Amino acid sequence: MSAVIAATAAFIEEKFQAEGSGHDWPHIRRVWQVARALAAQTPGTDLEVAELAALLHDIADWKFHGGDYEAGPRAARAWLASQHVPEATIARVEQVIREVSFKGLGVETPVSSPEAAVVQDADRLDAIGAIGIGRAFAYGGHKGRPMHDPATPPVSHADFEQYKQSTAPTLNHFYEKLLHLKDRLTTPAARRLAEERHRFMEQFVAQFLREWASEDAAQLPGATFTA
Repeated sequence: MSAVIAATAAFIEEKFQAEGSGHDWPHIRRVWQVARALAAQTPGTDLEVAELAALLHDIADWKFHGGDYEAGPRAARAWLASQHVPEATIARVEQVIREVSFKGLGVETPVSSPEAAVVQDADRLDAIGAIGIGRAFAYGGHKGRPMHDPATPPVSHADFEQYKQSTAPTLNHFYEKLLHLKDRLTTPAARRLAEERHRFMEQFVAQFLREWASEDAAQLPGATFTA
């Protein structure tokens, strides 16, 4: 591990250790480790750029900075410049960070480099499966959103601005993003990893809706329910 990667990991760990929305150090560490694993399966990846971008991808997430999509690249640049990282590397890390985020079902999120592909895929893998479910509800609770509201249907956001303004219940997030991520991964290795995580999410959503409606209790002898 290079000195700048070690310093970056220590900096991010300290900064995000107590974060409570699901964008904490354990999330960032998983993205970092998975990006490394995907990079080993993705020819042409500059591992240093991928590692630095993975570690810094949430340094100033737009969701917590007034929707400012450039907050993350700016903060990453400031940190890397303080570590005397060459300008060419800083610019590449900035670009990867710009390409990581999901921006709505109606918005394409292409990647321009192998490094962006592995970091975007690693971040999306951490948004699905058991961990993804936990993170979704942690973020919803952090934002004060209800778990579910059957009167609020999911929306296929046509553009990034519409997606950023969403305040929908957490379960809608599965239909609006999480259940679509498997088919939006770029690297073959990530697609393989996504299969089991995606199936688990589908099972969870089905079970959640059964329990929400108390369908199991409704089958008990003598059970009566009001509308």
